[in-house]
Amino acid sequence: MPNHLQDTVTLNNGVKMPWFGLGVYLAKEGAEVENAVKAAIDYGYRSIDTAAAYHNEEGVGRAVTQAIQHNGLSRENLFITTKVWNSDQGYESTLEAFEKSLSRLKLDYVDLYLVHWPVKEKYKDTWKALEKIYKEGKARAIGVSNFQIHHLEDLLQDSEVVPTVNQVELHPELTQKELLQYCHDQGIRLEAWSPLGQGNLLDHEVLQGIAKKHGKSVAQVILRWDLQNGVVVIPKSVNPDRIAQNGNIFDFVLDADDMRTIDQLNRNRRFGSDPDNFNI
Repeated sequence: MPNHLQDTVTLNNGVKMPWFGLGVYLAKEGAEVENAVKAAIDYGYRSIDTAAAYHNEEGVGRAVTQAIQHNGLSRENLFITTKVWNSDQGYESTLEAFEKSLSRLKLDYVDLYLVHWPVKEKYKDTWKALEKIYKEGKARAIGVSNFQIHHLEDLLQDSEVVPTVNQVELHPELTQKELLQYCHDQGIRLEAWSPLGQGNLLDHEVLQGIAKKHGKSVAQVILRWDLQNGVVVIPKSVNPDRIAQNGNIFDFVLDADDMRTIDQLNRNRRFGSDPDNFNI
């Protein structure tokens, strides 16, 4: 279990990935995303998660460059994730999309490249492209996002490389326990996007009670619950104070009763799209 903001988990290919990072979904290109990434890195975050579909890779790239120049960091100190969007899926188009992402980020490589959604009839060809990118050393690790068990079973039948990560919607009302166990058995690390339920869980009475018990915020309790379940987290914020607060979760531990109580809040409720029935 991580004890520090910069602690890492070792993925199935030996690459070390921070347990905790900043997500930049809906952070506007330009000053907003640049300032968010800068605030996170200044506080001690070392992992930044973006995607082609977020339309802010350029801003992330600028902030990363500035961090390397002004924070005394090297490129190797930072873990940068991006993703191939649905309309770019397929073998050749994924290779082209990846090069465009690298160019926007102004990086020679990314640390993790993900298939953003399991687009039917395409995600296997997309994965073949990711395997090529990985073998060429342009991504230190490759993985998937929003894949359910049946998608992973299908992918693993023909893949040469097992995904290192599966990034999915996961929060106390969507605990994904079966998927978590399956990924654990396959050596795939689960990572939570929208760990706070897009803000919909911050007023939850049960979570507020646990937060009060520990003198923490509901957000901090949820993020701590994720980590204690072995799930990597990338909460999104553009507010420097909130970015700092989200990262301040290494000075308390949820007890077994807390963990059980939060687990029991599951309603299989999605705030985002259903991977089996999405139209985005």
